[in-house]
Amino acid sequence: MLNVVKSHLVTVLALAVLALGCSAAEGEPVSDSATEAPEVTATASPKPQRKPFTIAFGGDVHFEGLLRSRLDANPRTALGPIAKVLSKADLAMVNLETAITTAGTPAPGKQYTFRAPASAFTALKAAGVDVASMANNHGMDYMDSGLQDTLAAIKRSKYPIVGIGKNAAEAYRPWRTTVNGNRVAIIGATQVLDAEFISAWTATGTKGGLASAKEEARLLQAVRQARKNSDTVIVHLHWGTELQKCPNEAQRSLAPQLIEAGADVVVGGHAHILLGAGYLGKGYVSYGLGNFVFYNWGPDTGQTGVLTLTINGRRVLKDQWTPARINGGIPIQVTGSAGKQAVTNWRALRGCTGLTAKPA
Repeated sequence: MLNVVKSHLVTVLALAVLALGCSAAEGEPVSDSATEAPEVTATASPKPQRKPFTIAFGGDVHFEGLLRSRLDANPRTALGPIAKVLSKADLAMVNLETAITTAGTPAPGKQYTFRAPASAFTALKAAGVDVASMANNHGMDYMDSGLQDTLAAIKRSKYPIVGIGKNAAEAYRPWRTTVNGNRVAIIGATQVLDAEFISAWTATGTKGGLASAKEEARLLQAVRQARKNSDTVIVHLHWGTELQKCPNEAQRSLAPQLIEAGADVVVGGHAHILLGAGYLGKGYVSYGLGNFVFYNWGPDTGQTGVLTLTINGRRVLKDQWTPARINGGIPIQVTGSAGKQAVTNWRALRGCTGLTAKPA
């Protein structure tokens, strides 16, 4: 039966070819459209073109002392004129160094404890700050009750916060956004915790707290996971030694591990003064952003500014330092010849870091 079908098909095809040849022989042109099926082109959705974006980083922020008065008077202007610099970037980030609560009991034996009302989130948002880290040595100054108030305030405000959560999964979870086609993931963690509070303040699988950079394996795991589906991975750390102008051994040890795990940018602060910044291989590291919105300041601790990075995917294309000095608790931009000198001084801080001015 199969042979009969094949024979029939051959006969049909032969007759078709013969008819076609006759038409051509009789002077009747054979149109291409009559003999060929129209071409079908699959129209795929165009992939979004990735373009460079900018992200601005400020240092440590709290709302103690005279800053509380500014916050209470008008949260929307609490950060002062530096908001113009922060808002100019596509993204902006700071370290929020305080518990968000108006109640609770201060951490026992701790010399300095900071807390602020939830209007702190309003102040940051109004100043153009898109995300903040609360992984630092003041994030749980009011212990577990303060943590619960903080988490509730974050949930109500829907303000993006990293480095703190109801458990480790939440504390180490990155904040994600897409800007100019770049899928950006930002993780927050602290390498600085008072020895007596390390256990109580560190988030675990069943307990709320902070993302600890002392748990290096856990932090590196979070970075590797973020790398899988992100174009740009940023790690914001609370790290360094107070008033020490060069990175300590813990910083020098952790930074290359984070870059190797997939971080493109590692930034942070804690030392109350500025530290150097530059490239570590192809990654970018800033060891210390200093105080930013802070209730006290001096010749060194009052030096501050905004670090703005231009990034495309994994490449940090440019770094820009906008110098400022803290006056009345808020950063005031330094311009003119003094500003140029401040930028030169900031770049000179790289000398003791082992970082380079350009990527490897």
